[in-house]
Amino acid sequence: MVEVTLRVRGIYSLHLTAGSPAWKARLPEGRWASAVQIPDGSILVRASCDQAVDEARFMLALDDDTSEFHRRFSHDALLGPSTRALRGLRPRRKATVAHATLRAISGQLVQSGRALEIERTVIRSCGEDPPTRGALARLSPAELARCGLAGSRAATLARLVRTIDLESLRRSTDRALARLRRERGVGPWTVGVIALQGLGRYDAGLVADLGLVKLLAALRRRWPEPEETQELLDPYAEWQGLASVFLLQGFKRGLIPGASMDRARLVRSSRRPAA
Repeated sequence: MVEVTLRVRGIYSLHLTAGSPAWKARLPEGRWASAVQIPDGSILVRASCDQAVDEARFMLALDDDTSEFHRRFSHDALLGPSTRALRGLRPRRKATVAHATLRAISGQLVQSGRALEIERTVIRSCGEDPPTRGALARLSPAELARCGLAGSRAATLARLVRTIDLESLRRSTDRALARLRRERGVGPWTVGVIALQGLGRYDAGLVADLGLVKLLAALRRRWPEPEETQELLDPYAEWQGLASVFLLQGFKRGLIPGASMDRARLVRSSRRPAA
């Protein structure tokens, strides 16, 4: 076992990032890692080996100083309260790009609970947790469909894991998003999820995310088209991915001025035809 104390770049909260005071993860090939934050702000990592320490560093985004994001948008009319209240939050990442791709495809156009159910079923079926590209590639589109994926999404996932060296996308980030955007069945939301959770990038927003659709509905008092959510993200330029995370978390916590979950539900109910 390896134990190491890691300094974090910028302000960081493991509790906000991991959702609890302690974090642990399974890693490829039987590796593992766990982490806690100690009083001076550093992260104490215990892991199976040095490689697992490096993987934990990436998954917890310890080297990504987001101070510039907070500096630029701490007084933003929409995002400001969330950036101040959730200071230290960073998006948590998957151990493999393949897992992030599975998460992205499973979540297309379905509720988050159902998406996680599909994802877990696929992981059980492929026999590896976290799933690797090779393990997912062994599943046919028909087998993926039996896990709960719609036929078109099952075909998209099978094609991606069989034709793209997904893990290499972390090493060619300048071309990675363009490569993904050329694929059939891969829209802006899917690219955004893979960028955030697989590649560690903050510049691709979660366009058409249902949570952002609800947020926009609450702000505009009408139900928007999913692609209109791009208008929410445009002001944040190269930080659109991180802004998506803060907007979604802020909306859940009632931190977005002029918007609430209750308002979004009221707008949604008003668009349903009367019985």
